Amino acid sequence: MAATSIHPSVDQGVKPSAKDFAGGTLTCKCTQNPVEITVRAQSAHNHVCGCTKCWKPKGALFSMVAVVPRDKLSVSKNAHKLAVVDPKATIQRYACKECGVHMYGRIENDKHPFHGLDFIHTELSKQPGWSAPEFAAFVSSIIESGADPTRMGAVRGRLRELGLEPYDCLSPALMDVIATHTYKQAHARA
Repeated sequence: MAATSIHPSVDQGVKPSAKDFAGGTLTCKCTQNPVEITVRAQSAHNHVCGCTKCWKPKGALFSMVAVVPRDKLSVSKNAHKLAVVDPKATIQRYACKECGVHMYGRIENDKHPFHGLDFIHTELSKQPGWSAPEFAAFVSSIIESGADPTRMGAVRGRLRELGLEPYDCLSPALMDVIATHTYKQAHARA
């Protein structure tokens, strides 16, 4: 199954998090005047994602995405090059207008369970030590991006081989967070 490529950051094995890692810099792919994001915290809930909205490196079946507290992320260089990819989407993904790389995603709806967290792609950092990917989300969605449906068994097998349990939603822990938030919202109004 090693021939099934998932994402360049995990294909050779999942790298562990570094103890006491406190953040770093994310840089777009522009060779001149790249967009730079400063993150002053360790990432959390890192995972590979098969959805059709997340940015993926060329040739990758999955993106790799994690979250950080919104107040720990700032655009430190070339903010003028950023634009929201889809203003109607729940996650406002800010991408570089020149190279197309998604630099971060933000949820503006303060009623959303993930409001206050920004989505980042840790592979855009040269600093090692970010949180390790923990699972694979929206696995079946790679078919919508053109993956061969007859290869899904091999894809899921490779994900498990890498220690990334495949789900066709988020991980059970994150689904519990969403359900808890939904319950609290519903009962706060009652």
